[in-house]
Amino acid sequence: MADGETMSERYRQGIKTRRAVLGDAHVDKAELAATDFDRPFQELITEAAWGTVWARPTWTARERSIVTIALLAALGHDEEVAMHVRATANTGATREDITEAMLHVAIYAGVPAANRAIRIAKQVYDALDGEREA
Repeated sequence: MADGETMSERYRQGIKTRRAVLGDAHVDKAELAATDFDRPFQELITEAAWGTVWARPTWTARERSIVTIALLAALGHDEEVAMHVRATANTGATREDITEAMLHVAIYAGVPAANRAIRIAKQVYDALDGEREA
């Protein structure tokens, strides 16, 4: 938050949710990298995405994770797909869940979008498996 501003309850909830989903290391890195230029954007996504949408009690983190990955894949947001596939370790979404989501992406958003996202997910899962083996 900018100097002199206090954190809103929504921002505090957003940080808590963001850390639970993406992990402390990811959030710490994003906060350290923030500049005066992009800090307002970081605050916006923390409050709106994480403190409002992801913090709602209606869906589980697993359900939100599946839907988010499908939407990001459909829209071709490759870096975000990778980030959210990594986050499934914290949300409880399984590889089978993501496979099912990609089938929906293929039918409703197109095979190329699903194919690209599947390739990204496989790369992320291979890296995660390598980390576990090490």
